[in-house]
Amino acid sequence: MIGDPDIARAFETTWPAAEYAPAGGFLVGRGRGGGGRVSSARAARPDWTEADIARAEAIQRGWNERPMFRVADDDAALAQALAAQGFRHGTPTAILAADCARLTALPVPPLATFEIWPPLAMQRDIWSDGNVSAARQAVMERVALPKTALLGRMQDRAAGAAFVALDGPVAMIHAIEVVPALRRQGVAGWLIRMAATWAEVQGATRLALAVGRANAGARAAYDRLGFAELGGYGYWSKD
Repeated sequence: MIGDPDIARAFETTWPAAEYAPAGGFLVGRGRGGGGRVSSARAARPDWTEADIARAEAIQRGWNERPMFRVADDDAALAQALAAQGFRHGTPTAILAADCARLTALPVPPLATFEIWPPLAMQRDIWSDGNVSAARQAVMERVALPKTALLGRMQDRAAGAAFVALDGPVAMIHAIEVVPALRRQGVAGWLIRMAATWAEVQGATRLALAVGRANAGARAAYDRLGFAELGGYGYWSKD
């Protein structure tokens, strides 16, 4: 999925499942409602078997979670095996990264963003009103690495929120949400630049994120900021 081992590791550790269980060549995450990334099985070894797919599915059904696999775009063998067992593909996603130094070259305006942990109620409200449910916010609490929550302000009001954590030289930004009335005014960009500034202070050199391929507007904004695609994946699930 990601050729860069540092980013591959940070992708998993900065947004962890509630627990993990092995299923042959797969590692199965228990998300407890925290979204596909933490609620899916992924290939942990290249020697997985079709029987391992059934084992992973049984674990997920035992947890009362939907059977779901996270599959790299270039893993045609696993995609074919899942399709043969009735799984359907969806939510194609790209993984992007940029150098922190490039993102921090333009200073964040004073009073535009703040980094706060634990999150304030206003940040949680912004997340809850968007696509970051309480179960997804619980994922942030599980992160046992350097982390912080970001608050963006515009027009003297809370305008956006994000979460960032790092593992070694790589920081990952998650849960970027902007108040609908203040979108397309640069808030997300300032949150990303603030994340890079915070990451540099912690010793990281790169900032990475995941974005749905269907989100053309966000992808264009990330391209303008200097992010480059490193890989991608999709979810294969069934009822």
